[in-house]
Amino acid sequence: MYNRRSFLKATGTLASGLLVSRSVFSMEDAEARASIKKFGLQLYSLRSDLPKDPKGVLKQVAGFGYKQIESYEGKDGMFWGMTNKEFKKYMDELGMTIVSSHCNINKDFETKAAQAGEIGMKYLICPSLGGANKSIDDFKKAAEKFNACGEICKKNGLRFAYHNHGYSFTEMEGQLPHEVLMQNTNADLVDFEMDIYWVVTAGADPIAWFNKYPGRWKLCHVKDRKKGADAKEHDASVDLGTGSIDFKKILKAGSAKGLEYYIVEQERYDNSTPLKSVEVDAKYMKKFKM
Repeated sequence: MYNRRSFLKATGTLASGLLVSRSVFSMEDAEARASIKKFGLQLYSLRSDLPKDPKGVLKQVAGFGYKQIESYEGKDGMFWGMTNKEFKKYMDELGMTIVSSHCNINKDFETKAAQAGEIGMKYLICPSLGGANKSIDDFKKAAEKFNACGEICKKNGLRFAYHNHGYSFTEMEGQLPHEVLMQNTNADLVDFEMDIYWVVTAGADPIAWFNKYPGRWKLCHVKDRKKGADAKEHDASVDLGTGSIDFKKILKAGSAKGLEYYIVEQERYDNSTPLKSVEVDAKYMKKFKM
């Protein structure tokens, strides 16, 4: 009797151990297989095609597998000749969502925020500060402007964010302008969209910035950089998966620190059309595992 009881106890313990092990392995496997279920496209990638036939181009984009759109403000506005509601209706028909848009924050911003909020957009984004900011004080003033834009967005049910280029990661007056922007903006009002390409191009570490400011980077631009490109070469965007940026490592780290939106962008095309590159990028994202 003793032997039988010992045997049952031992086998029961072994079975429990196997279940726990399988559970742990399943969790590890799931983590290893983590994918990005929804990814977007910054329409600036198609700036030479989109203005000619907005609806036709957007239909092709949906066919490539993009579920989210980040627009930008062209000569026909953020909604490409359509009203905000017409644009949303067309997005619904295509099975896509307009998550955000880059726009001129210095002109009719309250109107833009009202239109964006009315159709459930999540963000309006300042795409650049250009070459206007020549001093740290200029960046502090920009931060004040961002806070004001954040207040306007909040009143309309969405958020405000700033999209970086490389210049904000280049030291000025002994400080990093991007540090100034993050420290002088209200986290309750202003988020950031990390253009990973530009952070890398500036010689900075995206993961270090995710870790230093967790929860503040809500969106990112997934844009690859040509292998072997000189550090001074800024125009080196290539199809996703053909470049040098370790997106598996970077996006996994960003996701752990609050990153929510993954927006594909491409600024340069090698031996291909913009639409073909955007299709290649979509195939990469559909297979992407963190």
